Amino acid sequence: QVRLVESGGGLVQPGGSLRLSCAASGTSISFKNMGWYRQAPGKQRELVATLTRGNISYYTISVKGRFTISRDSAKSTLYLQMNSLKPEDTAVYYCSLNSAGMDYWGNGTLVTVSS
Repeated sequence: QVRLVESGGGLVQPGGSLRLSCAASGTSISFKNMGWYRQAPGKQRELVATLTRGNISYYTISVKGRFTISRDSAKSTLYLQMNSLKPEDTAVYYCSLNSAGMDYWGNGTLVTVSS
């Protein structure tokens, strides 16, 4: 059974940094399409960044240049390094993994950017 567990969220001041982690179990994360999404209060879930099975990364324009997605297959962990955080980055962040045509999701980790 595939399970994803996010961690690393919290309260940070504008301009600060956080690194989110997504620990996967029940499957290898090598050669899998994975991503980070977020959902702000009262808004729909949106794509933040994806990492293809070939390790090509894509970012939504609002985070490009500030966020970096990466994976450590040996640790079965996906990361999202977030720098220069802004109040509008406040949201619950979810990681996703696509395996054999199925999409799997974690329960999310809350990021709050506020002074």
